Parts: sequence; structure tokens; C-alpha cells
Amino acid sequence: MENRSEHAGDAADAVVVGIDSGGSGLRIALARAADGTVLDRAAAPGPVRTGPGGISAAHFLESVLPAVAALRARAGGGRPVCAAAVGAAGMATLGEELRAVLPGAFADAWGVRGTALAADAVTAYAGALGARPGAVVAGGTGLIALGTDLTRWRRADGWGHLLGDCGSGAWIGRAGLEAALRAYDGRRGGSAALLARAEKLHGPAAGLPAALYPRTDRPAVLAAFAPEVAACAADDPVAAAVLERAAEHIADAAEAACPPGPDSVVALTGGLFRLGEPLLVPLRAALAERLPGARTVAPAGDPLDGAVTLAAGLAGAGIRLPEDPALLRIV
Repeated sequence: MENRSEHAGDAADAVVVGIDSGGSGLRIALARAADGTVLDRAAAPGPVRTGPGGISAAHFLESVLPAVAALRARAGGGRPVCAAAVGAAGMATLGEELRAVLPGAFADAWGVRGTALAADAVTAYAGALGARPGAVVAGGTGLIALGTDLTRWRRADGWGHLLGDCGSGAWIGRAGLEAALRAYDGRRGGSAALLARAEKLHGPAAGLPAALYPRTDRPAVLAAFAPEVAACAADDPVAAAVLERAAEHIADAAEAACPPGPDSVVALTGGLFRLGEPLLVPLRAALAERLPGARTVAPAGDPLDGAVTLAAGLAGAGIRLPEDPALLRIV
């Protein structure tokens, strides 16, 4: 859908604000409204808190407003902010408070007339592919695939480590630790190599449940074992099989999200794919089988770049991605 700020072009030196809110903290960019060129960046550690109303708008603003004030001061201080875009993990299901509060807060603080509020998968898409049909698989601790034919969004997975995120870092790490415990028990499907690495990281195998289950950051702890699985894959068939199954799951999500058509492309973005060839070799084969008509391309940018793209589009020629009540809302 085309969206254009009523006041686009009010000033030649106008800027936009792009914000990426994820599990490890906030990243903020100040960019020229005219072309989206980033002028400066800032970061705030730690995720935004979640409360009874979902993601806390007050905590979000406590981090963002001072950071943007500092960025504007370094950029000259007088540049008007004409649009902003936020991509937030959890926006689709926990973002009601952000959607209610942020547009007014940004208008009061900066005089912004237009705000784009998006799920982080949408900003990952905008950063990776811009406004062209295709699908993006965003993989890290979790995993989600998001695709569009530019009229509607198609989502696959992203259901969290207990119900989904199949093929993600947490999924690979959990499968690797399961193989380690199989070896400890003497069951089939175990891996002595993964058992050795698990005990080196976490201590005696019998203590793993007590060490892992009470933790509130279980997905991150599981995902931290994924590089160990990748490191064993060349010499350990069990570790290699874990990554092959992960590749199948990732390709399943990409197939479900990618719209049909000869112009569709698929991009892989996120830290998961830094596991390298042990995962990417079987993944390329699985994608070629499931999506023979689609091209796999390197992402042009990351989710913060996507937030800047949305903000610059809102300030200028428009956001040529579909609006959706949960995934992308223009206010």
C-alpha cells in the first residue's frame, strides 16, 4: 500500500528515525529523509521489558528518546524529524501498547507526522529485499519466514522454541544436546562428540536438566550450543544429520511463505546462517527442491536498514509493502 507523509519534503535537511528492537537491545539510526542515507547510529543494551500490556512503551521511550536526542545533536540539532519506523520483536502479538503510545509520543517529542510500526520480520524483509515479491527467512535463536506478493503477507513459523522455530539456533542446540544425552545413556542416535562438547560447556551431563530448565533464557542457552553442532558436523554423522533436518525445516518455512511466480526471490538473514557450510550446503539443496523457480539472493541489509527504509518511504515516495493490522501499521 502506498503511504506518504503529508509533510514530506518540508525541509531539505529533514531526517527520519529507524529503530530495531530485538532480544539483545535497541538499535537506532538517524537518516536523511531524502534518500535514507544513514547519518549516525546508537544502541541501547538489553531488551525492552514486557508487562501486563505487552511490550512496555514507557521502557521503550526511556531508551529511545535520549538516544535520538543525542543523535540529532551530533547531526546539527536543527534537523526536523519527519517520519519514524519501529521494527520490534513481539510487535505482532505483544505490541498493542506500542501501537497505542508511540505515534503520539513521537509527535510530541519530534513533531513527527507519520510513524510505521512493524514486526521485526517485516523490517528484516524490508532490509533484505526492499519492495519486491519474495520471502525472507530470519534465523537466529528463533526462526520465522515472511513473504509477500506485495498485496498481502504470508507468514510461516515464528511460534517460539516450545511450539515451533523449527531449524532455528535453539532447535539445533536442543537437538544437539539431546544427541549428547543419548550418548550418555547409551541409546541409539547418540553422539560422543556432542556429549564431550556439552560437558565441556555445561558440566556433567546428568546435571543438564537442573541447569537448563529453571532458566528464563532457555532459548538463548540452547542456541548457544548450535555452533558446537556445526563444528562437529564434518566428522560426526549425528551432528551432520541434525543440520540436515534443520535445513529441511528452514526450507519448509521458506516454501510456505514464498509467493508463487517467476520473479520471487528468497533471502536468508540473521546470525543462524553464520553457522556456515555445514548448514548452508543442505539448505541450498532443500531450497532448490522446494522452490525451483525462486532465486536465492544475499540480503541487501539488516532489520535496522529495513526500519530506515520504511521511515524514508513514509517520508517520501511511500511504503510499497502491504499494511497488516499486526505486522505493519502506518499511523
